[in-house]
Amino acid sequence: MRRSVQFQSPEQIDAGAAGARGGPGARQQESLRTEFGFELPRGYVDESGAVHRTGVMRLATARDELVPLRDDRVRENSAYLSVVLISRVVTRIGTVEDIHPGVIEDLFASDLAFLQDFYRRINAEGHTRAAVTCPSCDEEFAVNLAGGRLGES
Repeated sequence: MRRSVQFQSPEQIDAGAAGARGGPGARQQESLRTEFGFELPRGYVDESGAVHRTGVMRLATARDELVPLRDDRVRENSAYLSVVLISRVVTRIGTVEDIHPGVIEDLFASDLAFLQDFYRRINAEGHTRAAVTCPSCDEEFAVNLAGGRLGES
């Protein structure tokens, strides 16, 4: 499920209204980003031994957070909630597109922790940046947790 939602800021609404009245403002729309790329710290190892590190997570819907609560595995063990929830919002890891709880269970613990934090960042905070401090020089800067080419932030 891939969605792209259009929204307008108050300035764009005013500009659009001016444009509709023949004014200079042109009606513009910004699209809401609903999918975020990431790079796992270790990577998912599939049945053939191939390692998959890059993937895509989409924004969660209310349904994504409600449906796992009806899952018997979650009722028996509340810690399983994050496995089911992450499996609903991750759309791809490497070339693997059939993401289900079994795939998430097979991730290394550090990768699951990364995805849990990534989920929180894009759904609660709306971005994938994190403030970090260099252990050598104590310089503070922001990095993009979504990954990218080596050396990019």
